[in-house]
Amino acid sequence: MRDRQPPPPADSAEDTQERLAHIVKDAARAYVRALQMRLASHAVSYGHWSVLRALWLRDGLSQRELSIQAGITEPTTFTAVKALETLGYVERMHLPGNDRKVHVYLTKLGRQLQRKLVPLAEEVNEISVRGISAEDVETTRRVLLAITAALAEDEAAAEGTKRRVPSTRELGQRLVRNEPT
Repeated sequence: MRDRQPPPPADSAEDTQERLAHIVKDAARAYVRALQMRLASHAVSYGHWSVLRALWLRDGLSQRELSIQAGITEPTTFTAVKALETLGYVERMHLPGNDRKVHVYLTKLGRQLQRKLVPLAEEVNEISVRGISAEDVETTRRVLLAITAALAEDEAAAEGTKRRVPSTRELGQRLVRNEPT
């Protein structure tokens, strides 16, 4: 078990010096851990949750569409779908006349899982804002959406330039060749 240091009190000098990106990352990590603790009793990982959640919104996605909707890479999607298939939560099928694309469908068990798992995520959301005013929660939501939009614009502006997100494989190859990243 790792020793975990609690975050500094909200009004400490250290907290005011913390970069916003680090605070957001730590909050996201805390959300994931809190949800993962709850999902574990259903043999569902956070990566599985992302896939299931996307399928609950729109069943029958191709694996590529599912990857985009779940916000995970295609190899990760493939691995998660295989695991979910083994658990009996999804099935992969080719549409008639198209043997190339594989589409992923929830099984009855996978659809039923929604009633069990969504309340767990709602519980985490409720716990996360305990003691915070509704006004502050709404302000936080607006600010985070604005940050996300600004960073998406920045990424879109980099389209066609040398500035991009390299794959993990590419980064590994650069390290082997001792190239700067």
